[in-house]
Amino acid sequence: MKRKNNGNIGITAILLLFSLLWLLPIFFSFLNIFKGRIEYNLGSFWTFPEGNNFAENWNGVVGGLPLFLGMRNSFFYAFLGALGSICIGTLAAYGISHLSIKHKKFWFLVIYSGTIFPFQLYLIPVYRAYISVGLFDTKLGMILFYTAICIPFIMFVMRNNFLGIHKEVSESAKIEGATDLQILTKLFVPMSQAALAVVFLTQFAWGWNDLMFGLTFTKSNSVRTVMSVLSVMDKNNPPLLLLACVIASIPTVLMFSILQKHCEKGFVYTSK
Repeated sequence: MKRKNNGNIGITAILLLFSLLWLLPIFFSFLNIFKGRIEYNLGSFWTFPEGNNFAENWNGVVGGLPLFLGMRNSFFYAFLGALGSICIGTLAAYGISHLSIKHKKFWFLVIYSGTIFPFQLYLIPVYRAYISVGLFDTKLGMILFYTAICIPFIMFVMRNNFLGIHKEVSESAKIEGATDLQILTKLFVPMSQAALAVVFLTQFAWGWNDLMFGLTFTKSNSVRTVMSVLSVMDKNNPPLLLLACVIASIPTVLMFSILQKHCEKGFVYTSK
């Protein structure tokens, strides 16, 4: 028993050390937003600020490129994209896992094949298609893209989750007169809240942090994503850029805080 306790203490100490090493750059990044451009360029990233230039950096962020407009756009795209892909992916997962349809494995592979190829492969075809149908540099085009590209992963996760629910549950509900849609919405969805929270958070974070597609499919400030705005900011003023990055990270942190309990349940469930 004593040897086991010593082992747990050692593992805890190692994990604590790795946590501190991971948090150290974040801590100094936060400190550097209080530096001025000259102090940062002449000093070191790892030194404490000598003054307080936060107000100047804040005015540079607010008065410069439309960071907050980009954040609003990204939240709009990421939230609706994740929500829409969850609705479609969950329906597909339920059909493949619990409904009597022909060639289930074939349809599963067709949908899941969307995750096999590198995302860079979609750039030119989608770009040309968007140009031809008038969806390039539009909010609707961005929402449709983020919805479509997230469906395969969500279908895969939710299918595995639904396969863990015994068929006796749906069969009993059918005996009581429930339809397939009622079984999904009133039984399977409430039983899968943890998995739904996990996939929503992961896909929201992916859509929020995406740079490649946001930079390719948008060009105007009214449609541009937050990462696209950050990518064209002044690289000669690192404190201002660090402050913009800190501000841009707030929505994902808040989203994780809101869904934390459900995510913990989901990670425990998927690790069994």
